[in-house]
Parts: sequence; C-alpha cells; structure tokens
Amino acid sequence: MAHAKGARIRVRGLQPAQVLAGLAGIAFIIVGIIGFTRTGVGNFAGHHDAGLWRFSGNPLTSLVRVGTGVVGLLLAFGSGRARTFGWLLFIGYGALFVWGLMIDGLISNNPFATAGNPMDLGPADTWLHLGVAALGLLIAVFPARRTILVPEDDEVVDEPTVVEQRTDNDRVAVSDTEEPRRRSFLRRDRRDHTERGPEVAREERPPGLAH
Repeated sequence: MAHAKGARIRVRGLQPAQVLAGLAGIAFIIVGIIGFTRTGVGNFAGHHDAGLWRFSGNPLTSLVRVGTGVVGLLLAFGSGRARTFGWLLFIGYGALFVWGLMIDGLISNNPFATAGNPMDLGPADTWLHLGVAALGLLIAVFPARRTILVPEDDEVVDEPTVVEQRTDNDRVAVSDTEEPRRRSFLRRDRRDHTERGPEVAREERPPGLAH
C-alpha cells in the first residue's frame, strides 16, 4: 500500500460562502441606493410615504443597508471573513426581526417602545429581516470546499511486503550440506573395516590350520 508523506487538507479556491457574501453585499448596496433615491436625505429618522414596493423605509434604513453591503463586500475576500459576515447578518437582522414583531404588536412587551420606530419598519420589513437572518446563517455554516495538497518533493513510500518462498537454490544448499556428511560417514566406516579386518582374521583362524 502506498502513501504520501506531508499530505495536508487545505481550503483552497473561491468558497460558496464568499460568493453568497459578495452577492448579498451587492444587493444591499443597490437596495440602499434605491431607497435614497425614493426618500432623499430629509427627515432622516422619520416616516416617509415613498417606499420600495411593499417595503417602507427612511434615509436611516437606507444607510444601514448600504453599510451592510459595504461590510459584506469587504469580508467576502476571505472564507473565514465571509462566515463572520454571515454571523453578523444572523445576529443583527435577527434582532431587527424580533424588534419588528414588538413594533407590530405581535409581541406585547416592547422594551424599546420609548425609542419609537426610527427605521420606519413595517410588517413586510419584519419578515424580510427574518429572511436576511436565515441567509446569514446559511453563509455562516455553509461547508467549505477542501483539497488535498501533496508537496512535490515528498516521496511516495511503499509499505514492505514479506513473502516466504523457498527457491531451488535453498534446496541445492541443503543437499550440498547433507552430501559431505554422508560421504564422510561412509569413508569413516570403510576405514574402520580396513583397520580392523586383519586382526579379526588372526583371531578367528583355528590354531591347527596355521601354516
């Protein structure tokens, strides 16, 4: 089995969170500019009859939207920064959604009742802020695309594989070691017979037949 040394998993390339953050930033800037063209800059935190479709707003609301878009574009140049922008959208516009519910009377206890409605929020704006908060959560938790980086100077190491084999050379080596032992044994046996042969013949010859 082969494996590479020094392989690392890194986040590379343009991430989906960055694309969403950039698109959201551009959309906020465009909506904010359109809001300024409809309301102008007078009566900055007051009520304006001129809105954008069903959504109301005043110059303060348009300024908040343009500022949100600029922050989104600045943070879209990095994967981690784009996720930070997503969390900012989720927390900020989630708070505006809850505040809108209080202003509309859906939540009876409004701790900011004395502040009035400086952003001129209406029911449609409240539910729009809920959608923006959901978009921010999506940007914050969207999975990143990762790639495996293998350095070029690293070597691919093969794990050793041990295979037991007995070749013909081993058999020849065994036969070569056994053959000299057999020959030495035979030579020793013959030598013992030749040395002991005359003595046995003298002892077994009868005394009367000696010449």
